[in-house]
Amino acid sequence: MTSPNPQPQEPQNEPLRFNWRKNGFEFLSIFIAVISAFALNNWNENRRDAHSENKILTEIYNGLEKDLEDIKLNVGGHKLGIAGCNYFKKVFTGKEVNTDSVMFHYHYLTRDFISIQNVAGYETLKSKGLELVENDSLRLKIIGLYEYDYNILRKLEEEYHEMQFQKNYFKELNNILAPHFNFDSTGAASGIELPLYIDDIQKKKSLLYLWKIQNNRDFILTYYLQIEKSINEVRNQIQKEING
Repeated sequence: MTSPNPQPQEPQNEPLRFNWRKNGFEFLSIFIAVISAFALNNWNENRRDAHSENKILTEIYNGLEKDLEDIKLNVGGHKLGIAGCNYFKKVFTGKEVNTDSVMFHYHYLTRDFISIQNVAGYETLKSKGLELVENDSLRLKIIGLYEYDYNILRKLEEEYHEMQFQKNYFKELNNILAPHFNFDSTGAASGIELPLYIDDIQKKKSLLYLWKIQNNRDFILTYYLQIEKSINEVRNQIQKEING
């Protein structure tokens, strides 16, 4: 009796072999491509940030130049106000003055000023993020200038009660001086009659008003010098950042 035909054996699966050379190279290629793309994207972002930083810093730099011009005008105005105080001290104490310049000094005696600040560049920086300025020292100086120094200057010029010369002193001084002014046919003041015939109380009150005005103008001039120094420091550092 013949034995039955043996059943064919199914081929057993051979274990998969990982081709380290081929697959490792592909993995490395993908890894390098991803890292390169990430690095390129990072580089582009840094480049855009650097461009934005330079553009905003340039805007701040130019704005500060205009602020210096406004400071120069206000400083000059306050100095003329002090000159007016010295002029009318002589008037009230009976000393000789040039009567041709009386209206000039009278104009500046109680004149107020406003602080015009170009903040467009700084506002742009805040909207983009203050950290856009990488230099920590420069960033802190910019923030200090706009958030602290400029706010104090604006309050001194426009809000601080003692610095409102027109409101506080014009009426009182004018009540004493007006009766002694001369006027031409058009109604314009043309000079003043000297010496003043005023009583001792009016004289002392007027001299105290002048003392107060001069002291307050001296005070704000000192603060303007500090602001001007801070602005120049920021501008110099910005220039180094842009050119460096």
